Amino acid sequence: MFTGVDHVAIVVSELESAIASYSRAGFTVVRGGKHPIGTHNALIAFADGSYLELIAFIKPDTGHPWQTALEKGSGIVDFCMSTDDLAADLDSIRRAGAKVGNPSPLTRDRPDGYHLSWVLAIPAPPFNGQLPFLIKDDTPRDERVPRERSHRNGATGIRTLAIAVNDPGVTSRYYARVLRRPGAPVKRPDLEAVGVTFAIGPNEVQLLASKSEDGPLADWIHDHGQSPFEVVLANASSHATTLDPTLLQGARISFG
Repeated sequence: MFTGVDHVAIVVSELESAIASYSRAGFTVVRGGKHPIGTHNALIAFADGSYLELIAFIKPDTGHPWQTALEKGSGIVDFCMSTDDLAADLDSIRRAGAKVGNPSPLTRDRPDGYHLSWVLAIPAPPFNGQLPFLIKDDTPRDERVPRERSHRNGATGIRTLAIAVNDPGVTSRYYARVLRRPGAPVKRPDLEAVGVTFAIGPNEVQLLASKSEDGPLADWIHDHGQSPFEVVLANASSHATTLDPTLLQGARISFG
């Protein structure tokens, strides 16, 4: 079953500027290397095992959904879930009615020359964005995720990942099928939203729908479709910490 959020993808127009701005925001940013599909990335790894992926296209790829999203502005674009059995979870999601592609290989060459490899199972439209893509490593995961996991701003992990959806009851069925348990109701007055929440490993995934036609989630879905909206990070500090939104390349990230 799902064991936690593997990573959240943040698409940016230019990687070096994103590395610089996230570093100024207090994150330890590690260059990840290049993929053979024409992208390169940098990673912000946390003590809970999850990470943020800053990803940019080396050359525009009009056929890639993240390129399409980038044309509407940089920011959170997708998310990946860790699983202890990719084949079983893939079968469960499909039995619940979602369309997800067969596992396909991908690689990344780190700056130090290490060649990483894994397989991904990616939801097809309209399920992409509201459901995670799944990953199974061929090379050790500890080689894919940076070991540098402490940050000046005190971030220790992903506390909550909020997904904007049209109908939390419908979307939650896919998660419940994989996790073998229902979600719990959740209210987010700050977002004018209600929905269903799941505790998954050290993380919480909230499936949220707007209560109004002009709330922040309604606007997000209008512009970006059903997709990840917000990341709330855990913080080791007992003092209130804020992140400068001008440094986050359009991503909605906060401490909570």
